Amino acid sequence: MAGVLHRFSLGRVKSWAQPARQLGLWDRGIATSCNRNRENSWFNSLFVRKVDPRKDAHSNLLTKNEESNLYKIQFHNVKPECLDAYNKLCEEVLPSIHADKYYPCELVGTWNTWYGEQDQAVHLWRYRGGYPALTEVMNKLKQNQEFMVYRKERGKMLMSRRNQLLLEFSFWNEPVPREGPNIYELRSYQLRPGTMIEWGNYWARAIGYRQHNREAVGGFFSQIGNLYMVHHLWAYKDLQSREDTRNGAWQQEGWDEVVYYTVPLIQHMDSRIMIPTKASPLQ
Repeated sequence: MAGVLHRFSLGRVKSWAQPARQLGLWDRGIATSCNRNRENSWFNSLFVRKVDPRKDAHSNLLTKNEESNLYKIQFHNVKPECLDAYNKLCEEVLPSIHADKYYPCELVGTWNTWYGEQDQAVHLWRYRGGYPALTEVMNKLKQNQEFMVYRKERGKMLMSRRNQLLLEFSFWNEPVPREGPNIYELRSYQLRPGTMIEWGNYWARAIGYRQHNREAVGGFFSQIGNLYMVHHLWAYKDLQSREDTRNGAWQQEGWDEVVYYTVPLIQHMDSRIMIPTKASPLQ
């Protein structure tokens, strides 16, 4: 009799334990599902809006046309004791290339960094005719003895250098020479891969908020070099004018929304305040 009761009791325990285990698994499943939903909700919050799949390269969708200008931006880190000599050397050579129609290129601007990376020179070139024009200029400069001497002397003054090839956004003004005195700000944004079209869509509207003091000079995105990189170039009379102009943008309806939706697209951003050199068409 005791053995029967023992088997009965054990069977009852097993029968009760089975639903309990199932209930426990079900509870854990709900908890896991809730956690996953929370994670998905947090993950989805990183993305602002759903973007339709691209049907073309962003270089074709964001530029003015297939024959858009190609730009090259150069960053030269100069030995501190050589900066004056470097600037003088550039003033002797770069304007002559800019003025010579033999070379299908133009010097858009040349600056020294004032705030940001110190002892740095920044040069921006435009090539009308795209990559063929760039190749033509490179081949012709190899035959230019003055330029080759310049490169050799320049190399003695540099610690490092890098460059990027850029295209211009269709909704920005093409940079044109302007009278000074001005200071210039180069704001550089490293975007998350795949967000360039979304950035362009927002800034096509945002640029209208930033034209009141003619501060918008040019907007570019990289093709070769650091990819998904955007550069915005601004001009101001001085640092106080910069502060007032930027604060004024927040008084315009819609600017806050642009900032809200574009900030999540950025991985890293950097700002340089630059002073034009004597050779710069942008003064």
